[in-house]
Amino acid sequence: MEQAFHLQYALDTFYFLVCGALVMWMAAGFSMLEAGLVRSKNTTEILTKNIALFAISCLMYLVCGYAIMYGGDYFLTGIENVDVAETLGEFAGREDGFEGGSIYSGASDFFFQVVFVATAMSIVSGAVAERMKLWAFLAFAVVMTAFIYPMEGGWTWGGNSVFGMYSLADDFGFSDFAGSGIVHMAGASAALAGVLLLGARKGKYTADGKVNAIPGANLPMATLGTFILWMGWFGFNGGSVLKLGDIGNANSVAMVFLNTNAAAAGGAVAALVLAKILFKKADLTMVLNGALAGLVAITAEPSTPSALGATIIGAIGGLIVVFSIISLDKLKIDDPVGAISVHGVVGFFGVMVVPATNDGATYLGQLVGAMTIFVWVFGASLIVWAILKAVMGIRVTEEEEFEGVDISECGLEAYPDFTNGNGR
Repeated sequence: MEQAFHLQYALDTFYFLVCGALVMWMAAGFSMLEAGLVRSKNTTEILTKNIALFAISCLMYLVCGYAIMYGGDYFLTGIENVDVAETLGEFAGREDGFEGGSIYSGASDFFFQVVFVATAMSIVSGAVAERMKLWAFLAFAVVMTAFIYPMEGGWTWGGNSVFGMYSLADDFGFSDFAGSGIVHMAGASAALAGVLLLGARKGKYTADGKVNAIPGANLPMATLGTFILWMGWFGFNGGSVLKLGDIGNANSVAMVFLNTNAAAAGGAVAALVLAKILFKKADLTMVLNGALAGLVAITAEPSTPSALGATIIGAIGGLIVVFSIISLDKLKIDDPVGAISVHGVVGFFGVMVVPATNDGATYLGQLVGAMTIFVWVFGASLIVWAILKAVMGIRVTEEEEFEGVDISECGLEAYPDFTNGNGR
């Protein structure tokens, strides 16, 4: 029995680590996607934000975020791993062996969780692109990853009570398998708060209500970023099964991979068709966001739908994101990469569609959970953004925005051989 325990422990821990590495690879996807959808004069700054936010997320979650979300002082004392003798005693005599138990390294759990935090923060960077001060953004990243995200994560995945009153999962049956709400909608809520205080890019909207398109500089890079995110999402959703070392969970992992891929495909095709109907053109940016929307939509529950059901959920997400991007532009909410629509609006849809395939969830419980996440993250973020705006300012000057934030914030250009020296 002990030998079987060691084998399953090693397998589950290794699976956790590989999935975590896939999710970490999504940081490259966000970097490429955002760099492709902004103008060339803002490329270096958006890349700097992405690598810096990942590093900050890892450090702040290690210092206090993980402890707030799950309890324990892991920064000073280290991650507590499974005690072999104690766990063997726990599973002794069970007919199903280790099936259903969680036996993996505590350090692997931390690694898997920390890359989710970075994902939530990455969502913010694209929405506030091309006009936010770099250091104001990084200051917000510290608060978001150290406190705002861990708090709502503790109320959901961590099982901690909301202000000592109730737990969203235990008391309301809130279910979010891999984070449509907990990760994606949370990141979008923080982004929305920042965008509202930041304002739109110069020239994006006219006084008469016209919306001016500001094309990204590198659509091949944006497409590459989308494929990287698509690939990384298998770790995002697949790893959320939490283990692999028995037949039941192995089948669940396979179904999660299948449904994740089907939803992304459904979202891309639906967005492509809708873009053709609305714009008479095959809009690549809508297709990219459609694929991501399908992935976000299925993330809240990728294990229970059939493949057809997952495709339909993804397709609906692809349709929603197109209408959402158009609607936000009409409201003059400037989001250069469509992050608020993809991760926020579709994230809410993903959370609310869970009861359609999961009998253990209710629409009321899902709504309470989604609203709690939104109100907390949006409200707390709005306060933090407002403080930063008052203390250090969050927006670059009009001249710096015109010249490009690469020069003013980073001192170098991403494509110096293809510009006239000032980013234009």
